[in-house]
Amino acid sequence: MEDDFDFSAAGAMNDEMMDETPSYDAPLKVGEEKEIGNQGLKKKLLKEGEGWDTPDNGDEVEVHYTGTLLDGTQFDSSRDRGTPFKFTLGQGQVIKGWDQGIKTMKKGENALFTIPAELAYGESGSPPTIPPNATLQFDVQLLSWLSVKDICKDGGIFKKILNKGEKWENPKDLDEVLVNYEVRLEDGTLVAKSDGVEFTVQDGHFCPALSKAVKTMKKGEKVLLMVKPQYGFGEKGKQALGNEGAIPANATLQITLELVSWKTVSDVTKDRKVMKKILKEGEGYERPNEGAVVQVKLIGKLQDGTLFINRGYDDGTELFDFKTDEEQVIDGLDRAVMTMKKGEVAILTIAPEYAFGSTESKQELAVVPPNSTVIYEIELNSFIKEKESWDMNTQEKIEAAGKKKEEGNSLFKAGKYLKASKRYEKAVKYIEYDTSFDDEEKKQAKALKVSCNLNNAACKLKLKEYKQAEKLCTKVLESDSGNVKALYRRAQAYIHLADLDLAELDIKKALEIDPDNRDVKLEYKVLKEKMKEYNKKDAKFYGNMFAKLGVLDSKKTAAPMAIDSKA
Repeated sequence: MEDDFDFSAAGAMNDEMMDETPSYDAPLKVGEEKEIGNQGLKKKLLKEGEGWDTPDNGDEVEVHYTGTLLDGTQFDSSRDRGTPFKFTLGQGQVIKGWDQGIKTMKKGENALFTIPAELAYGESGSPPTIPPNATLQFDVQLLSWLSVKDICKDGGIFKKILNKGEKWENPKDLDEVLVNYEVRLEDGTLVAKSDGVEFTVQDGHFCPALSKAVKTMKKGEKVLLMVKPQYGFGEKGKQALGNEGAIPANATLQITLELVSWKTVSDVTKDRKVMKKILKEGEGYERPNEGAVVQVKLIGKLQDGTLFINRGYDDGTELFDFKTDEEQVIDGLDRAVMTMKKGEVAILTIAPEYAFGSTESKQELAVVPPNSTVIYEIELNSFIKEKESWDMNTQEKIEAAGKKKEEGNSLFKAGKYLKASKRYEKAVKYIEYDTSFDDEEKKQAKALKVSCNLNNAACKLKLKEYKQAEKLCTKVLESDSGNVKALYRRAQAYIHLADLDLAELDIKKALEIDPDNRDVKLEYKVLKEKMKEYNKKDAKFYGNMFAKLGVLDSKKTAAPMAIDSKA
């Protein structure tokens, strides 16, 4: 009876497998499109791949892709970034449509996947680029895949999973991990054992292999590592110390490693000056956007422990409310809260540049001295997001764009050019796609776009981002070739970029349209002075060059004469 099978169990297994790993009646030909599975995922073959093998769950795949909405709007592209995207297949690291579709591909294959919202970002979308219930298209090329067993891909560390972990996330360089480990030599001799050790991944602990391995592990995962000397203690080995035994030179180690947990640490500003350490994960995926009203519990301290604010953590203290991106709190706190989820608890360490700066600041419970690094414990209690463009009707979009433009104007007048630039950019995004606008609304939207792009160009000039200023002016001139402000500001950008001939063309055209424009005339004087300056430099350069050539020529003619005189 051992050969008898339970037919109902086998049938259930087949149904489940059909959802997970769809099969084809026949291989696709280039240009053909077929549905994968029964959930609406479609695949169109653009280019044949090599061989017959396809990746499986657990394999690390490397792809290039371009993602678009059905109307052709591109929202992401690894090709534009110039860097392939890597992820582990079947681990939930990407949308379901990718996990199901890419496992049908061969190496080198190029395919177009049409992915329904249920297998993409669903009802919530992925603001601000992907609206709710959006069907997406991905042009994907499968470059390669590799089973994640040889961690460093050089044979230096091999990993065998003893107990699988939870979810799919792995610790990153800045994260603080809590691990248990046991280290033995190849003959089984125990040389080190430790439980409950905490360290920052990039700083490492014991030997290089631990930080390398832990970055590939999930919470609760337990692994056996075979570690070659280059990731252990190399040619020098390690002397016995305390409870740790000696490790001979060029020893291969066997390490049993368990990742108990970790605290996610992120560099909010990408310059290590606003660091966020998550103490408690938040709910869902939503985060406050710019203009959101947030409510938080907040404790603020100096590095010596001096408390300067306490809201919501003690009985009788109210929660702290503020609106993001409105300068109602320090910049570092403003930026950090927009990375948080509802219910998330975090520690923020904020350098003076993003805190209270070089001036003294009187707070609720204490004075913050100049140039102070501050530390906050913060819990995001709730937030109400500012309305997104796809939730607005056409008139609301125009009104929202006008409001952002006015906010930008106020910030520009206050000398806050970076913030002003962001307001103008957001204003344009509200009205960028005007296919649903009527004629009058299109006219209003065009005027707003021109005005915001010109004002943004002025911001970019102030920020010395001259190439961006030139692009914004060119965008205006594409729809209004006689716009004097656009010609004038593009000429300014060209002068700073040392494209003096192009600057002169723009200025001359502007003066043809508006001969009495004082600003353009003054800029023409600046340009002429620059041209004189460059001409002098060129003359000096070529003069020096010809002088050197003259010296070389005289040496060449002098040498034969000396020889002749001796003859």
